[in-house]
Amino acid sequence: MSSSDIFIGETIGTAILILLGGGVCAAVTLKASKARNAGWLAITFGWGFAVLTAVYTSAPLSGAHLNPAVTLALAIKDNDWSHVGVYWAGQLLGAMIGAALVWVAYYGQFHAHLTDKEIVGGPGAQATAAKAVEAQEKGAGPVLGVFSTGPEIRNVVQNLATEIIGTIVLVLAVLTQGLNDSGKGLGTLGALITALVVVSIGLSLGGPTGYAINPARDLGPRLVHTLLPLPNKGGSDWAYAWIPVVGPLIGAAIAAGIYNVAFA
Repeated sequence: MSSSDIFIGETIGTAILILLGGGVCAAVTLKASKARNAGWLAITFGWGFAVLTAVYTSAPLSGAHLNPAVTLALAIKDNDWSHVGVYWAGQLLGAMIGAALVWVAYYGQFHAHLTDKEIVGGPGAQATAAKAVEAQEKGAGPVLGVFSTGPEIRNVVQNLATEIIGTIVLVLAVLTQGLNDSGKGLGTLGALITALVVVSIGLSLGGPTGYAINPARDLGPRLVHTLLPLPNKGGSDWAYAWIPVVGPLIGAAIAAGIYNVAFA
């Protein structure tokens, strides 16, 4: 695979991943969406199908890493660091493009949601709604969850551990079951296995932090949330942003070490 193929494949694939994954979050969250309040099952399966679609689309070009943690784990496994920077650049750009496309697709819903006094508070809002606004995560605006993750209970050690554990599960599944014949990316059957593992992680381990398990998935859309001209969007919670970046990278390194010791 050439550097240009890798960059294009990862950009396209990660954009699709975030468009469909962030899209299901928007569908469940935003007012005037037909899927509003569809719940956690919709989100977890939506992200699983997003992984499946993105991998099948980008695998012929780049091997469909779509996740800096997966790229890091493969580099450690093979001791080959030659294309890590290209993978990471494509993944971050793709994540930003996908998040921007979610905003375009749900433009009217974002506006309706963020100008509703029951959501953002202000004069005339009901007391119960005002209390709900006050109870929001410190530093996080009312639609940040469409773009990036955040903890239900803010505890640095627990939040970091949750992201590490979830990523270990994901990366071990990729390394043991998901790779193509060359071992450089996900294969056809591996895409399905990985998608189901992502659903499983979401159902079982997603409750505490929203299961980023992918630094680009969180950082790229968070940057877009910061830049977009959304009314009353609130903060992007940059104080938390390092956890869904560092946690998955640590988890990937641990998983690659486990693989090299136990499976290689």
